[in-house]
Amino acid sequence: MAASPAVDNSSVAADQLKAFIERIERVSEEIDGLAGDRKDIYAEAKATGFDVKALRKIVALRKKDHAERQEEQAILELYQQALGMD
Repeated sequence: MAASPAVDNSSVAADQLKAFIERIERVSEEIDGLAGDRKDIYAEAKATGFDVKALRKIVALRKKDHAERQEEQAILELYQQALGMD
């Protein structure tokens, strides 16, 4: 097995690498915090009486453009008809 190349801690590349890693770590912490916030919002909506599963579905649908939503709906209806679910 070949040894990994040594990194000179005083090199500019090592400083850049460290800066990238630290930025990634900060963003990851922010993402974790925002995910916790999102969880709290869903919990609050549920406590108010809203159906969280429906809310999640609507959020997912709103991320898609109109044409994509229409195509998915048409395919879903076609499959439901084929299965006698209409």
